[in-house]
Amino acid sequence: MTKKLLKPNNFSMHEDWTVVLLGAMVIFISILFFQVPVPVFKWDSSTILFDKVLQFDNLRAILVQFLFILSIGTLGTLIMGKSVKNFVLGFPAVYVLTIIALVIAGSSTMRSFNLEAVIFSLIIGLAIGNFFKLPDWFRTALSTELFVKIGLVLLGTTVIFADILKAGSLGLIQALVVVLSVWYFAFWLCKKLKVDDELTMMISSAVSICGVSAAIATSGAIKGDSKKLSYVISMVLITAIPMMIFMPYIANYFSFPQAVTGAWLGGSIDTSGAVVASGSMVGDEALKISTIVKFSQNVLLGIAAFVISIYWSYTNHTDESGQRVKPTLGVIWERFPKFVLGFIGASLLFSFFLSKGTVSDVKDGLKNLQGAWFALAFTSIGLETNFKDLFKNNSKKPLYAFLTAQLFNVIITLIIAFFLFG
Repeated sequence: MTKKLLKPNNFSMHEDWTVVLLGAMVIFISILFFQVPVPVFKWDSSTILFDKVLQFDNLRAILVQFLFILSIGTLGTLIMGKSVKNFVLGFPAVYVLTIIALVIAGSSTMRSFNLEAVIFSLIIGLAIGNFFKLPDWFRTALSTELFVKIGLVLLGTTVIFADILKAGSLGLIQALVVVLSVWYFAFWLCKKLKVDDELTMMISSAVSICGVSAAIATSGAIKGDSKKLSYVISMVLITAIPMMIFMPYIANYFSFPQAVTGAWLGGSIDTSGAVVASGSMVGDEALKISTIVKFSQNVLLGIAAFVISIYWSYTNHTDESGQRVKPTLGVIWERFPKFVLGFIGASLLFSFFLSKGTVSDVKDGLKNLQGAWFALAFTSIGLETNFKDLFKNNSKKPLYAFLTAQLFNVIITLIIAFFLFG
């Protein structure tokens, strides 16, 4: 017999408003009062693993981070009216699994392939969730959406408009043209292949904008199924690896100019880490241009989530008889992903209102917390996802759509890169 779940409190706040509040708290605590220490997870040998990663001071930093995230998560659980007891009991297990994923990703072997921690978080979660029967109270304690959306709000602190504008308007122009053309092609292709609406929106955004973050933001905007989100992100992370390795060699073989190569890499590869790694393989100019183009696409994330939420409201709003009707402004506002406001607010704050010194002081700590929230989210997604659902037969069409759209992305981005930077 399952343990009785703790009854939620009488007061509760909408999840999106909660993450805006919590994200703002994390940012202002970091700026005004206390910066969470950044743990070290990179290691090249067993000696460095024990001397740096598993060393006392680093373990203490991990513990401080754990207590900080636990406090924020507990407050969020309380505000949303969910079971605080279940969250407090379940979170330590999720955190330990996530730390294991971060340590694995920190090895020199995994870094050489640029395998990000989130893919190991997902794999570990899937393995445990599918081979062990988890108690019901533990599954209810998995706060996937809370983790993801706080991470997205913190992502806004890294989107600095001044850095993007330094490279001129070309990066922004390319980002806009690529995002619009690739998004529309992916959307059209998914419809042709009869991929369901939720996967269509996630795939289109992931391929065209900025991979993992775009898929997460889109899922939040349409209140998508976390299993489908897990599938899309798995495709993004898996395809990013060969693209990161082979695209620089292709550019070198055909003697593409560094600026063109950088614009091509930044506009095609879907994860920021892989963009940096591939740009570094080419040269300093390619690295700079690739990073600027990728940042430019990140800027469009908040706008895209806003537009997608309006489109979703209009195309998926039905009356009592099941007929589609145009939603009112109230319905559109209710469905609008409020975490986008947090993302935009954080970006504006760090772009225009804080001194360069302050931004420099807090950016590493906030970047670390953003990565931790995302990694925790993927551990949770894995724990609550049935492995068979990710690779069942009827999932082939979304895979075909994603790969074809990605090929189109690579080709059209190269053409636009030559036109603008050649």
